[in-house]
Amino acid sequence: MAEIIQRDGTWAFDGTTVRITPGLHRSVPLFRQTYGEIAVPLEAVAGIVFEPERKRGRLRMRLREGADPLLHATGGRLPDTADPYRLAVDVDRAGVAEYVAEEIRRALLLDQIPKDPTKAYLLPGPPVPVSVRSSDGTVSFDGTQVRIDWSDTSDRVKRATGPRIIGVGDLVQVEWLPNSGYEDGFLRFVTHETVFSKLPPEKDPYALDLWGSARRDLLTALVATAITARLPHPSTRTGVDPEDRPQLAAAVPRPADHHDVLLRRLRELGELHRDGVLTDEEFAMTKAVVLRGF
Repeated sequence: MAEIIQRDGTWAFDGTTVRITPGLHRSVPLFRQTYGEIAVPLEAVAGIVFEPERKRGRLRMRLREGADPLLHATGGRLPDTADPYRLAVDVDRAGVAEYVAEEIRRALLLDQIPKDPTKAYLLPGPPVPVSVRSSDGTVSFDGTQVRIDWSDTSDRVKRATGPRIIGVGDLVQVEWLPNSGYEDGFLRFVTHETVFSKLPPEKDPYALDLWGSARRDLLTALVATAITARLPHPSTRTGVDPEDRPQLAAAVPRPADHHDVLLRRLRELGELHRDGVLTDEEFAMTKAVVLRGF
């Protein structure tokens, strides 16, 4: 077995699997500690490299495109310190890091692991149920449906609609952007009805606006990943094979459907306005945003 133990975590390779365990040191980001151990099968690995530096080097593992729902859900937007496929290495352990990288590269060569994109996820993502409390509310996922319970500081439009429950079958995709601490992020659930909606995250009842603790809000990537792992693999939605075109067309609402969705959204807003939940100004502004989105 090839193994390297560092403050940030441990990488161990037994010939078939790279087992990545986060460290327990307080410097290890909350996201990595919460995500826990990741077992990466060799067939999911595209390459690995050790980058030596003056004070601390870095092990970087690259996975095949489409192999990991975490990488697909986060789209390369995870902060470097929260990326489980990067390991900071002390200068006196550079030799061990090189050995681990060489063993994995040798196994990739011997097993003739391809580097092309995969047709299915090779990693399972986080287990369910999973629940995260963010700055905009609490989002939970039990494997079949998403539930959002808004916080007291959420926008009035969101709180007026009550808890939002979305079935996995209604979802087209999940969009995630982290809260950087300088700019807000969001976790948006794109459904067949809202695929063309352009509401800003703070007004969108299908999105969490991430504006609070960047450390805590980063955990919403757990939910995004768990859901992504249970949606159709991206290869089934982006193929250009003629047999796939009916499926791709079905994922986008027809013009008549757009009209029905628009009327439904306007009707909901009108009811909130008549009930006194939305002021005249809030109703006019939200209505204008919905109309622009369609």
